[in-house]
Order: sequence, then C-alpha cells, then structure tokens
Amino acid sequence: MKLYYSPLACSLADHIVLLEAGVPFEPERVDLRTKRTASGGDLRDITPKGYVPVLVLDSGDVLTENIAILDWLASQYPALGGQGPLGRTRLLEALTYLSTELHHAFKARLNAGGQTEKERAEAVIAGHLDFLSEGLEADYLFGDTPTVADFYLFVMLLWAEKFDIGLPTALAGLRARIKARPAVRTAMINEGLI
Repeated sequence: MKLYYSPLACSLADHIVLLEAGVPFEPERVDLRTKRTASGGDLRDITPKGYVPVLVLDSGDVLTENIAILDWLASQYPALGGQGPLGRTRLLEALTYLSTELHHAFKARLNAGGQTEKERAEAVIAGHLDFLSEGLEADYLFGDTPTVADFYLFVMLLWAEKFDIGLPTALAGLRARIKARPAVRTAMINEGLI
C-alpha cells in the first residue's frame, strides 16, 4: 500500500493507524500547495480531488477521504475498530462527528481573516472539545484501547496545541497517552513533526 500524506494534516491519523496495525506501506509526502509528491508526481494524477489522505491499495484501488480510509482500516484490522453489536456504527458516528464538526471548526479557524473570526472559531472548537471530554469515561473514546477515531482526534488535539487552544484535562491526558505510543512517535518522526 501507499499512503499520500502531508505533515500534520488529518492524514497523520491514517499514517499512525497503518503503523499501529503493523502493515507494510510506503508513505509519500505531498506539498498541498503545489500538489507535487515527494517523488515528483502530481497528486491530481492519482485523485482529481488533489488533497490528502490518499491510500492506494495493493490491488491498485484508490481510497480517499479520511472517514472512508479509517473505516476501511478498522474493518481490516478489527483491534483498531469498534467492538460489540453497535461497535462499527458507534465508530462511524465518532468519525463523522470528528470530521464534520471538529475538523470543520478547525478549517474555519485556519481560514479566519480577523481576530473576531478566529475567536469565534476557537469558541466553537472549545465547545466540541468540551463535549468530547464529557463523554470520555476511560483512557480512550471507546474504552481501554485506542481506535482509529482516537488517532483522528489526536491529530486535532495537536492542532489545538498549535493554535494554543486549551484542552479539557481528560483530552490533554488522551493526547499524552497517544503521543507516548511507539507508532505515533514513528509517524511523527516520519512526518518531521518531532
């Protein structure tokens, strides 16, 4: 497999999950401004969407969109997915919330022009973080072991750190637990983040 990523983009979650699963894959960095890959290709030749993450399977099939890739990875490596009769549905519910609400709020923060817009976006982000923190009853979103959703959330917790947005204590603890994992450290080193 081949993962096209950009440092500190949401593709970091996919990078981490592949390492957690112990799957052989080739990571390839993409400059999102130019759409050029590290090997000199154009990402738009792989997907007309022109953004990451992109996962090219051994079969040649191309997967895009973070929720789809993370869901596929969870289905292939069940230890990283939801457990129980509603496990997959709860996992999709969490991934969707993270993508459509929290990730979207960070995009608003990135695209904010003035200070008022930035503060408004940060207030929305803080509300989502509070919601997630209040529902956290164990070390991770679904219990004592992380899922693909935890790794996606982790990326956004790094974004909060980058923008100096305070975290509720429970989420600061989750970020520290995930950051201490060997696969996470490897992914962050690979992406030049540490």
